[in-house]
Order: sequence, then C-alpha cells, then structure tokens
Amino acid sequence: MRYVTVGSTGVQVSTLCFGTMSFGDEADETTSAAMFHRVREKGINFFDTADIYAGGASEEILGGLVADCRDELVLTSKVFFPTGDGPNDAGLSRRHIMSAAEASLRRLGTDRLDFYFVHAFDDHTPIEQTLRALDDLVRQGKILYPAVSNWAAWQIATALGIQAREVLSRFELVQPMYNLVRRQAEVEILPLAQAERLGVITYSPLGGGLLTGKYATGNRPATGRLVENARYIDRYALDSDYATAEKFTIIAHETGHQPASLAVAWTMAHPAITAPIIGARNLDQLDVSLAALDIDMTPELYDRIAATSTTPAPANDRTEIRTGRWT
Repeated sequence: MRYVTVGSTGVQVSTLCFGTMSFGDEADETTSAAMFHRVREKGINFFDTADIYAGGASEEILGGLVADCRDELVLTSKVFFPTGDGPNDAGLSRRHIMSAAEASLRRLGTDRLDFYFVHAFDDHTPIEQTLRALDDLVRQGKILYPAVSNWAAWQIATALGIQAREVLSRFELVQPMYNLVRRQAEVEILPLAQAERLGVITYSPLGGGLLTGKYATGNRPATGRLVENARYIDRYALDSDYATAEKFTIIAHETGHQPASLAVAWTMAHPAITAPIIGARNLDQLDVSLAALDIDMTPELYDRIAATSTTPAPANDRTEIRTGRWT
C-alpha cells in the first residue's frame, strides 16, 4: 500500500479510503467485520462513515471494529442530514453540529474524529456560524480537521476566505462525487483543492454500479438502485451514461481488467485526488475494487478511458484555454 499526505495536514493515509455506508444495512455485522479485516490486511488506514448511515449503526459497528487499533487509523464522519424527527435534528446550526458530533463520538467509541465533514450545504444557517462551531470542536479536541462534502466550489472558497479572515480552523479535506460519467468536479472543485492544498476523497467511483460491466446502451438494469433508488435514477439516467459505460467496458475487457477495478484505478490516477472511497456489500465486491491497487494506469490508458466520456466545459466558458489558443 502506498500512503499520501492529506493536503497540507501532514496526515498520511492510504490511497484508497474504505466507506462503511453498507455497515448495518446491506452488510450485517459479520460481513462488515470480514470486509474491515480484509482492507486492513491490504494496508488501508482510512475509513469514512456518517451519522445517518444505517441510522447510526454504521458508526457503531465501525467503532467496535476499530477499538483495538484506533490510533493506527484515520476516521471521518459527517453532519447535516436528519438524525431524528425533531425540527433541530438536522442542518449545520451550532446546536445540531455540537450534539451530532458528541453522538458520533459515542457511537464510534473514540475521543476524536480525524476529519469531520459538513455533509451538505445549509441554506438556513449562516456559514460563519457553522465554521465557528467546527473551530470550537477543534479547540476542544473532538475533531482534528474540519472537512466539507457536496458543497459547490464557490461555497468552499467562501468558507476558506472566512476561515482565513477570522483565524478559524480551515477545511482541509473535500469530498465530491467523481467518476468517469460524472466529471463535474474537474471544472472547479479539483482545481480549487490543488490551489489551496486541500485533500480530496471522492465517492461513487463506480457510478452507482454503472461502471461494473453490467450495463450498456442496449442493456439497462431491470432491478437495483439504478432503477429503484430515486437518487441514483436522477444521477445516472442519461443515455450518454450508458454509452460511456459500454465503451469503458470494452476497454476493460481489452486490457484484461475487471471494469469495476479499472474504474477505481482511473479515479485514483487524477493528480488532485488523495483517495477514492470504495465500498461494498460483501467480500467479492470488495476484492474487485481492491484489485485497482494492482493496475498500472499509464497516461495513455488514462486518456483512452477519459475519451469515452465528455470532458466538462471550463468554468469561464472560454474554450481557448483548453485548445491553447488563449495565448
């Protein structure tokens, strides 16, 4: 396993992060434990969870598994989405952040979180209040570094400016969605992360299963989350998504790799990305993603894969930058 630094923190993490969203949901405790031990055998020391995963069960299961090796690991969790039925059981108010952080620490059985993500943007709470609450958690030693997921680049940049002005602990890690069929992060989030020396862990490297080799233009899923889960239907409903999946699967077969392994390896190869987050429901799925560690992602192979999907337009709408005619 290779280890890299998270942004400018000095914290060393494995080049794959293991996401535990399936713990306590699609994976029972026995399967969760088996997957945890498998990734530890591979050298993974980076684990991502959230307070809403399986209603808190993900944190509880992970907490039990890390009890005897906590100091060897880098743990993240998240706050924003509803954790109860009350009107204050969600969002990024100081009230909710403080109570949610304490609850996550209890479930994980630890005294601190290495990185604590705001899980989405809160339109109803001033950014300043959210950032002050995170800074207070840092000062209390309950979190080491604030982090941000699912914010737009302008929102992250605004927060970084406020944190610098007010001398608050700044965001050190961002978590956007990123894969071969969803490359919007390339436009502003990844360049922002590189410019500001932020770590990046990306989720959904397999495109909700679209890049596992099962689907093509004429082969749509009959069951599964791509047709049953509203979030995934919205994310991956375009005909072009399936066209990309078909072309990508051909490349995977021609190069002798399983499509899911190659999809993870392609995401890993982006220079702005610290570690993609891999997840699984069982050991068989997990082993396919772990096989990405053995793939030699040459620049030629990377470019060939990238050409199967559309490169998003530049942020300023001046295509001269891309063609070199800008100068």
